[in-house]
Amino acid sequence: MAEHYTSKHGIVGRSQAELFMAFTDLRNFKQMVPPDKQVAIEADFDSLTATAQGMSISVRVAERHPYDLIVIEDKDAPIHFSVKVHFDDGGAGRTDFWIEADAELNGIMKLMIGGKIREALDKVVDGLVEASAKF
Repeated sequence: MAEHYTSKHGIVGRSQAELFMAFTDLRNFKQMVPPDKQVAIEADFDSLTATAQGMSISVRVAERHPYDLIVIEDKDAPIHFSVKVHFDDGGAGRTDFWIEADAELNGIMKLMIGGKIREALDKVVDGLVEASAKF
């Protein structure tokens, strides 16, 4: 059974369309990773493969609902997962941004990384909110 995780909501100082377009092309993710966190990334419009410490993970866009939702799924990963990136109207040209993730974790994996998943989702939201405040 898949575990479900939901991030906090964050108001991003960009319109839904602008933010959606930045996320819809997976080639943009390489530029979003801070230089100190860079890993080997290969991407095209619909798919992305990241390799770090000898381990690779591939994802693909499964659905796009302009300008509200992007669904990303694993591509032959050892752990099946999906991520839903939400872009809700935040008023005044802003976006209420939040993320949901579902991952099929066994008991040991759930104990090891379950709590870190929500933490990571919240960091993405916080980082985007902070970055949008600078521009």
